[in-house]
Amino acid sequence: MSDSSQRRVVITGMGVVCPLGLSLDDLWAGLAAGKSAVVPLESFPVGGLPLKHAAEARGFTGEIENFGPLDGERKKAIRKGLKVMCRESQMAVAAAQRALHDCGITPEQHQPERFGCVFGSDYMLTLPEDFTASVAACRDADGRFAFDRWAIDGMPLLNPLWLLKYLPNMPASHIAIYNDLRGPSNSLTLREASGHLAIGEATVTIQRGAADVMLAGSTGTRVHPMKTVHALQSEQVALGDDDPTRWSRPFDKSRKGMVLGEGSAVLVLEELEHARSRGARIYGEIVGHAARHASDAAGVGVKRRALTLAMQRALAMAGLEPGRLSHIHAHGVSTVAGDREEAAAMHAVLGAAAAAIPTVAAKSHFGNLGGGSGVVECVASVLAMQKGQLFPLLNHETPDPECQIRAARAGDPAGDVFMSSSVTPQGQAGSVVIRSWNLQA
Repeated sequence: MSDSSQRRVVITGMGVVCPLGLSLDDLWAGLAAGKSAVVPLESFPVGGLPLKHAAEARGFTGEIENFGPLDGERKKAIRKGLKVMCRESQMAVAAAQRALHDCGITPEQHQPERFGCVFGSDYMLTLPEDFTASVAACRDADGRFAFDRWAIDGMPLLNPLWLLKYLPNMPASHIAIYNDLRGPSNSLTLREASGHLAIGEATVTIQRGAADVMLAGSTGTRVHPMKTVHALQSEQVALGDDDPTRWSRPFDKSRKGMVLGEGSAVLVLEELEHARSRGARIYGEIVGHAARHASDAAGVGVKRRALTLAMQRALAMAGLEPGRLSHIHAHGVSTVAGDREEAAAMHAVLGAAAAAIPTVAAKSHFGNLGGGSGVVECVASVLAMQKGQLFPLLNHETPDPECQIRAARAGDPAGDVFMSSSVTPQGQAGSVVIRSWNLQA
């Protein structure tokens, strides 16, 4: 084990489950082609809701084939465990198994005690149908809910394992159990910022010598009957009768709100010498990361300040001047105020370079994946560096004078280093700086 002050952290595997598909090739093909994944909602009935379209991960059905190549033992264990996983946990396990397969690590190449997992998520909510029978059993003759009947008539109809499906620490728990990961484990529930923060914590865990390999991932959904209603009540969501594939338009002057989506992604992070010793393929290196928070006296997030502080720290850790960045992967949520605050933070940190460095936002292709967004977006930019070119900032047609960014166009060089950031309505922000391994000796 090398000295912790010299321990560098590299990416040796990636896995995704997202609205554009279930593989790295699917994700890249959709991004490069300028494809929008916004489709009519099918996950639940939308009668009575103003929202009829979202970015569902339709390729993910929860069937065992969705989890990538598996040996017999893991296939049996995961299939058995599906009944105690909500959709977010299922997507997380699938992304993790795909990332592990992609990195090619074998049991003989690592110690279980030095292989851990950090996983981020949204808050997890139950589905209405989990309680339907119980509530119906407690209605009185007038159809009203009788609270005094709950303990006797309602609770016995609940699935005894119901709660296990919705605990936010379950993705990391399932993944560690299925793969015998006995190293450091943690679960983060910081909404959209969860992914970037998971990458940062996993990196620090390796750097301080507590592990040699870590899975860093996040999962989330805004395509959920309760979360969709919550978003419609508290955030600016794109609506209308026009073409829904044009709804998500980060930084465009005519943007009108976010698109709701779902997904998960995982990075396999590994100490450099450990990766080299097993001949691993290396995608890139984590060279900077930061987590910051800013809110006002009422607890409302001050997103501009939070993003400014996080980006400043991540760049400082990476030892990079702003102009050295090859591209920026923006949070790009496509709300009027959110994009304006993010653009202001970019200018505060990068100065004139903010209007010159190509900016991408995968959310323009598939909306806000909640807790799953950050790592999926990092994977997208790593793939772009591998391919040597950027995907377009979809639907960016009319520049907004209050969001002066350089929208990426298809074929723009991706370069060798990028910064990706995210922020929540509560003012929790995360930033990561990743350098390509293509140019390393």
